[in-house]
Amino acid sequence: MIPVTEFRQFSEQQPAFRVLKPWWDVFTDYLSVAMLMIGVFGCTLQVMQDKIICLPKRVQPSQNHSSVSNVSQAVASTTPLPPPKPSPPNPATVEMKGLKTDLDLQQYSFINQMCYERALHWYAKYFPYLVLIHTLVFMLCSNFWFKFPGSSSKIEHFISILGKCFDSPWTTRALSEVSGEDSEEKDNRKNNMSRSNTVQSGPEGSLVNSPSLKSIPEKFVVDKSTAGALDKKEGEQAKALFEKVKKFRLHVEEGDILYAMYVRQTVLKVIKFLIIIGYNSALVSKVQFTVDCNVDIQDMTGYKNFSCNHTMAHLFSKLSFCYLCFVSIYGLTCLYTLYWLFYRSLREYSFEYVRQETGIDDIPDVKNDFAFMLHMIDQYDPLYSKRFAVFLSEVSENKLKQLNLNNEWTPDKLRQKLQTNAHNRLELPLIMLSGLPDTVFEITELQSLKLEIIKNVMIPATIAQLDNLQELSLHQCSVKIHSAALSFLKENLKVLSVKFDDMRELPPWMYGLRNLEELYLVGSLSHDISKNVTLESLRDLKSLKILSIKSNVSKIPQAVVDVSSHLQKMCIHNDGTKLVMLNNLKKMTNLTELELVHCDLERIPHAVFSLLSLQELDLKENNLKSIEEIVSFQHLRKLTVLKLWHNGITYIPEHIKKLTSLERLAFSHNKIEVLPSHLFLCNKIRYLDLSYNDIRFIPPEIGVLQSLQYFSITCNKVESLPDELYFCKKLKTLKIGKNSLSILSPKIGNLLFLSYLDVKGNHFEILPPELGDCRALKRAGLVVEDALFETLPSDVREQMKAE
Repeated sequence: MIPVTEFRQFSEQQPAFRVLKPWWDVFTDYLSVAMLMIGVFGCTLQVMQDKIICLPKRVQPSQNHSSVSNVSQAVASTTPLPPPKPSPPNPATVEMKGLKTDLDLQQYSFINQMCYERALHWYAKYFPYLVLIHTLVFMLCSNFWFKFPGSSSKIEHFISILGKCFDSPWTTRALSEVSGEDSEEKDNRKNNMSRSNTVQSGPEGSLVNSPSLKSIPEKFVVDKSTAGALDKKEGEQAKALFEKVKKFRLHVEEGDILYAMYVRQTVLKVIKFLIIIGYNSALVSKVQFTVDCNVDIQDMTGYKNFSCNHTMAHLFSKLSFCYLCFVSIYGLTCLYTLYWLFYRSLREYSFEYVRQETGIDDIPDVKNDFAFMLHMIDQYDPLYSKRFAVFLSEVSENKLKQLNLNNEWTPDKLRQKLQTNAHNRLELPLIMLSGLPDTVFEITELQSLKLEIIKNVMIPATIAQLDNLQELSLHQCSVKIHSAALSFLKENLKVLSVKFDDMRELPPWMYGLRNLEELYLVGSLSHDISKNVTLESLRDLKSLKILSIKSNVSKIPQAVVDVSSHLQKMCIHNDGTKLVMLNNLKKMTNLTELELVHCDLERIPHAVFSLLSLQELDLKENNLKSIEEIVSFQHLRKLTVLKLWHNGITYIPEHIKKLTSLERLAFSHNKIEVLPSHLFLCNKIRYLDLSYNDIRFIPPEIGVLQSLQYFSITCNKVESLPDELYFCKKLKTLKIGKNSLSILSPKIGNLLFLSYLDVKGNHFEILPPELGDCRALKRAGLVVEDALFETLPSDVREQMKAE
């Protein structure tokens, strides 16, 4: 006998897989077990019981056959029966008599086997085996999608994730917060959300809220009192679940192999059902109790015609009718399954009811295999889909990240990162975090907040707690802001720096910061985008004084003219893109500082000469070779700083002597060979940088610069220094390194204020001891080879080393 446990692998799956077995699959599994029992029972009877019993048929006298009346010796049992009592002869019949041998039992066993094989209908012989085979095929079809490699891997992965999502403490917390709201609160929340979805423009045209904020319900504002309810380990596990769900969704939404496999196996079961009903209905009548058998074996037994009894015919007939009933119910269930598969749109799944119930409006609808599995789960328990939906919500994920951030970045830990920035403000730099911790807004002494490479930054209304906040830096961050926070920034923010890779990272609300004084923009701006987005809104920055654009613009934006009345400093760093249209500069009459860096300029723009208020001009890293136009600078009476460094200038024209107001002049990193004496007629110069040129001679007229405090000729070809240089007694920094000097004059001792001296890279053999007279010069400020430093007297060396 075959034990039923041998077939368990065909019908049973892992217990977790039951969530993907709807009621019809469970019902058909039980029907399969019942049919399997019928088959096993029939097969057992076939093996354990005699299949057929045959006896010779009585013939009429006319046939001249004789036979011995030994009916009682039929092979019905292994024990021979006693001979029957003699009966009076019947004149109408002839006594049957076969061949007399000692092998009666073997004769009738042989006859039984021959008649079973030749006379009995095949359906009556193999009925239980057919039932067994059909049932195994049904079981295989029902569970094939759990075994097929292309579908089983997805199912196992999905079941694993589903179980973790269902049992996750984060799921329980998110849903419990939802269930704790009454209907009135939900209605109010929905009304508030619908109002926040609309783009509101204030009287100044500022964008209050981004449309992407529509999916952030009020309940997801992190409550500090419950921030610790989820420990760090649970938070990290939930965070990992969100990532798994995202990757799994991308994987399973690519195709519909699960749906196709389930449809195919259901169609196969329906076809199988029709075949079984068809041939079983036609052949069930072939199961008969008595069967006539004609076998030509007279040489062995003396008989040819036999009448046989199929011992299990009555039972098999009942079992076949019972089997047909089970198969009919099974088939009708499969037909209902097909109706469900084709009537419902199973490759699309909507979480509308979950969104309505929970108020989490950003749960996305899914498709293909992901949708099909969720439909199957709903047949088991819709609660699974509801709890699973929590991990599809970006809002839910953001809240979890927020809780983890708040737990990780405590106020004390944030205060340890505070530092003073270039603007002498107390700054908190946060780099590559998953979001903005709410604990930041507890550091009330904060003056500058720097956020770098942080996605999905949400600035809440609690930023109003930072009374001292004046500066905000956003480097490659996508930022959303609540209207209350925007109102606070409009009144308090003075400096905004935005570095972006994508135009979408430019916050649209920045154009409404009416009290903003400094704006720094760093990123790639195409011409069309800069015209349509950035430029039309700058007019609302009524207090803007400094504007810096590091980009690739081909002309000065038109909107800059709108703020020209109060703009004092403008910087354009163009990264090599040629700046061709500069006429808008003429309208910036109040501009005091102008930087045109790396703009591929070949001549000094004429528009600059109209800026009568200009005090500083920086033309770094351009292609200037001739600066004859410098004579026009004499009209700029307030110009004190001129930087023409990192260009290709070959000479300094004589007209520079007319720039008598110059105090700082930078000609470093050019190709100047001759230093004209007319340069030193600009006697107000305090800072003169001529480093990295090809200068060989320093005119003695340099002694005229009595206000000179900084002088650099590093990396030139100077062979000697004029003694007049040491008449510049206010010199504090002298850089003469990397030249061809061989002697350093003892008159250097006249420079009593000298605090930094670079002589490294020359041909000096000894340093003058008069360096000791430079009381402000210390060893840290003396750049020289160690061996050359040792040539100084010991007392001078000790003096320089002393603090």
